[in-house]
Amino acid sequence: FYSVFEAELAEHIPVIHATIGGNRFVGRTVAGNRRGLLVPNTTSDLELQHLRNSLPDAVVVQRVEERLSALGNIVAANDYVALVHPDTDRETEDVIADVLGVEVFRQTVGGQALVGSYSKFTNQGGMVHPRTSLEDIEELSSLLQVPLVAGTVNRGSDVLGGGMVVNDFSAFCGLDTTGTEISVIESIFKLQKQQQQQQHSGQQQQSLVAGMRASLIDQL
Repeated sequence: FYSVFEAELAEHIPVIHATIGGNRFVGRTVAGNRRGLLVPNTTSDLELQHLRNSLPDAVVVQRVEERLSALGNIVAANDYVALVHPDTDRETEDVIADVLGVEVFRQTVGGQALVGSYSKFTNQGGMVHPRTSLEDIEELSSLLQVPLVAGTVNRGSDVLGGGMVVNDFSAFCGLDTTGTEISVIESIFKLQKQQQQQQHSGQQQQSLVAGMRASLIDQL
């Protein structure tokens, strides 16, 4: 399981083995972006220190005293905006804004208060609960300033947060996810464009190396 993430991400960002409150389902318990990582009050001092030691100094790791402790379910964020559960504590809202450096909006998605479970968005685009109305999608898209689409993962599951992990250049989804669902994910998050850019960059590097090798051979 870990090796899949390491193979795709290790060259770009740290891939850390961690637990939160002794549990391995870290995605549902934490929320963050490139500026910071928020962890629940169930996080032990040892776990907190491990995260701080493993992440770059520029990433702030902050423990949050929030009664709705599954932060990954109640917060959805990119590098500019965060949506939060309508019942989130005011102090937590302030911490999210401060640590993640984002604008915070209390919101529901498709009538669901667990915005982190029923929406997923990056700086490129986002996906929301399949029963979200067109009017709500347009409103959320305007709020987030990214294109949105209603969709599913894992062959029709509406729990997007439980079936998909995505950033600006890569996405991972459950094994049951269909080809059509994957196509929608790649399109809305602009992942094909990112892959093409990476391939182009790799080809340029190969051409540069080949040119340098040919030049050295000529000199010899």
